[in-house]
Amino acid sequence: MAIRVALSMLSLVPGGMGGSETYARQLSLGLGHRRDVGLIAVVPGNAAGFTGLASEQAVPSVVARDSTIGRLVGIAAARLAGRHVRRGLDDREVVHYPFTIPVPRPARGQARVMTVHDVQHRDLPHLFSRAERLFRVFAYEIPARRADLVITISEFARDSIVRHLRVHPDRVRVIPLGVDAASFSPQLSGREPFLLYPARGWPHKNHARLFEAVRIVRETWPELRLVLTGGNLDALGPVPEWVDVRGLVPVEELHDLYRRASVMVFPSLYEGFGLPPLEAMASGCPVAASDAGSIPEVCGDAAVLFDPTDPRAIARGILEALDRSDDLARRGLEHAARFTWDACVDAHISAYHDAVELHRTVA
Repeated sequence: MAIRVALSMLSLVPGGMGGSETYARQLSLGLGHRRDVGLIAVVPGNAAGFTGLASEQAVPSVVARDSTIGRLVGIAAARLAGRHVRRGLDDREVVHYPFTIPVPRPARGQARVMTVHDVQHRDLPHLFSRAERLFRVFAYEIPARRADLVITISEFARDSIVRHLRVHPDRVRVIPLGVDAASFSPQLSGREPFLLYPARGWPHKNHARLFEAVRIVRETWPELRLVLTGGNLDALGPVPEWVDVRGLVPVEELHDLYRRASVMVFPSLYEGFGLPPLEAMASGCPVAASDAGSIPEVCGDAAVLFDPTDPRAIARGILEALDRSDDLARRGLEHAARFTWDACVDAHISAYHDAVELHRTVA
């Protein structure tokens, strides 16, 4: 018998949530096409069409924005619409919040599942305002302790959740993300003289040190340029003349950049998972990546790892990746093939069944 699931995504900001947005879309599509799942996907009015599923329900009165104040306004609107939204979800056994924030609240008889991608605000509190840290206490931390099951995306993230949020380890399930290999066309030769970094302009993405590192690399490879994609890159301010800021680009363009780049460099200071290295690997692109957070766990031995706090170490990592281009391309293709969205969806369905049993036990 199909398990009846609601994905409540009323805090979704289209185009503003990085890898977590990819996760939610792929999870929605995967569940929506399964015969053993009865799915309803709820999204804010400004994200209508996000899943492309007939079972999607958009709530016009809820509009999510990419700021603390904007999210608070969106949450308030979602709470006001909560009774109406819940009526459409009354027959669901599980309510899952892929973007963490639990709105609307589930009914008494429904199991509650939350995805917590990371607890960066605990691990790197200096990167967050006091208001943002306080917001996350009430929006992430307290609800996580009340959830029947917490899903996260790496062992690194699980350890942080258990340590910082005091969630019992038995209630935290690690489910790695996937890569849609069919959407990538690997290219193992004919690469062009540029480095690619697909990341939003957030402080932990470490763009300033990357600029210093590429300056060093260009002493050996003067023709090498750096291409940046992602949102909020205006926050970086002026950039060197050899940096090409593309901003948010269509998926097809990003995939083309993966195929053509000499190296995808990923100097992030913190990741709960980090999809771009795997996407680059699936494209046959050599990867040089940070040794911080979950990144070594995700990349395995298919990337050159470096200390992201030292520009010279980043530069050495890039130069090694350029040197080992063919070897890394082969290793990357094999490694990325281990991460599939089908396996991710299967693991979620198993988690939903477990959450229902846990909820019944507690009730």
